[in-house]
Amino acid sequence: MYNEIIIVGSGFAGSVMARLFAEAGKRVRLLERRNHIAGNMYDYTDDNGIRIQKYGPHTFHTNIDRVYAFLRQYCVFDEYHLKCEAIIDGVATPSPFNFKTIDQFYPAQEAQKLKSRLVEYYKRESATVLEMLNSEDCDIRAYAQFLFDKDYKLYTAKQWGLAPEEIDPLVLRRVPIVFNYKDTYFYDKYEGIPQNGFTALFENLLHHPNITVQRGINALEHLQVQEQDRVMLFDGQSVPIIYTGAIDELFGYRYGHLPYRSLYFEYERLPQKSFQNVAIVAHPADAAFTRITEYTKLPYQEVGEQTVIAREYSVLYDPHNQRGNEPYYPVLTEDSKRMYEIYKQYADQFSNLVLCGRLADFRYYNMDMVVNHTLSVFEQISNSDFAL
Repeated sequence: MYNEIIIVGSGFAGSVMARLFAEAGKRVRLLERRNHIAGNMYDYTDDNGIRIQKYGPHTFHTNIDRVYAFLRQYCVFDEYHLKCEAIIDGVATPSPFNFKTIDQFYPAQEAQKLKSRLVEYYKRESATVLEMLNSEDCDIRAYAQFLFDKDYKLYTAKQWGLAPEEIDPLVLRRVPIVFNYKDTYFYDKYEGIPQNGFTALFENLLHHPNITVQRGINALEHLQVQEQDRVMLFDGQSVPIIYTGAIDELFGYRYGHLPYRSLYFEYERLPQKSFQNVAIVAHPADAAFTRITEYTKLPYQEVGEQTVIAREYSVLYDPHNQRGNEPYYPVLTEDSKRMYEIYKQYADQFSNLVLCGRLADFRYYNMDMVVNHTLSVFEQISNSDFAL
């Protein structure tokens, strides 16, 4: 019987997995490269009492009952409905685009005709820009082309460093076009922000006598591939290992470097109560930054005549750069997906290794998706001899 399960990474995948194994009576050692837990969900309160999400804005939203039920064991969610805008030709318009967008950019009579046509044509509340670009209706196509040219194409080029046709279509489907006046970013069954922040949620997840957390540890310095027996060793021992980091880095880039996008942020404290209408405003046409987050609106925080904004920049991930040295988003192209499959087939040969998480799976997960996936992976391996 193994004495300990090694889990690499303290984001959602690693922390949820650690808790599940701990509850099942297993001893877990969780290793985190950074000096804090919670991965990219990490938040903190600054010297002026403003809670800031260090690695970019996050809110919780899901339609998956079991994900909400699981996380509710470790926090109280304050209801919060995210609102966003995008700047088009100097005009702040709701994001996702809705009927207000049509009113802002079309004469009144044309706007009414287009809104009616969209409702009649789709008979549902939303569609993707890709669907609308392929519509048989010329007015719908023209509206979609306007939005594509003014927002989707420009934002995609900055965010991903690729032309839209090079990107997995799933990325362009993430933000729909809405056929009503609803002005929230999500319309899920459950939406909110943990009452004391995301870091507190992770602290509760990892607070268990069977879990030992070690920060500031580069697990790759302790992992060794044993080719002959197809096992992954930790400090020379064959133990169960759950790895949530980048799969190409784990195997020393033996099949090449998988592409990721990274982010960096420029923060500014302002002596005013409010800077912009909503928490997040996208700037597709600006030459450099992609969006601005105002943290006193995420969640809403009463801190007097002050606010903090963060301009967000998207860059190609490079671990050697001073900025952009954290992998955030897998860049899903046909070539990158093929390379990932080669890595995955190789990883599957290691009997004591389980991969789980956005970087390990090379998937563009939302937080509820990674929690749900982790629950499923745990169910699979707990019914196997992986951690006997």
